[in-house]
Formats: sequence, C-alpha cells, structure tokens
Amino acid sequence: QLHLVESGGGLVQPGGSLRLSCEVSGFGLENYAIGWLRQAPGKDREGVSSISSSGYGTKYADSVKGRFTVSRDYGANTVYLQMNRLKPDDTAIYYCAAPKYAGLVPGLQSSEYDYWGQGTQVTVSS
Repeated sequence: QLHLVESGGGLVQPGGSLRLSCEVSGFGLENYAIGWLRQAPGKDREGVSSISSSGYGTKYADSVKGRFTVSRDYGANTVYLQMNRLKPDDTAIYYCAAPKYAGLVPGLQSSEYDYWGQGTQVTVSS
C-alpha cells in the first residue's frame, strides 16, 4: 500500500519561506519520481515541480522557477519542496504525488499521478 504524507504548510508573509516535506512509505522511494502539485480555491490543480527517481532530473512550473527547489533524502524516504520569496498567488493546498509504476518519469500534469497525499495548506498573506 502506497502512502504519502505532506507536512510543513502554514501561514507566511509575502517574501517569506517554507519547506514542505513529503514522507513516503510502502515502496522504495529510490524507484519512483515524485511530484508536487497545488490547488488554489476555485482553480484547477496545477503542477509545481517534480523530481526523478535518481534525483538528477527536476522540473518546475514557470511560475515558481528560481524560487522553489525540490530535493529528496533517500535515507529519510522524504522529498522536500523549499519555497522562497513566496507570493500571495502561491496560496494553495500543496500535494505530493507518485505515478502508478516505478520508473515512470511524470511531468507536471496531475493526470500523470496515481497516488496522492492528503495535502498541506500554504497561505501567503500579510
């Protein structure tokens, strides 16, 4: 049974930083790419970033390039999303997700992911 749990969300002022964590269990993290996606109120879910199983391949949405960094810790079975210079437009529920099969290299489309965490709320406001 695949299980993903996000943490690290909260309320932050514009320009501030947060680090989200996605702890995975039930499968070898080293075999799966992991994606971060978000959904703001009234909007469709959108891809933010993804990282390959090796950790060498990363992708970012244009809206977060240069501000967000994705990384992974195999020993801790955890993937991180470091978010800097946050803007009010970054306010959303953030989800981590995994594709159905090991070895797949998904992009930033939510349809490419089959396993999801419960989400963590990020609110950027003064």
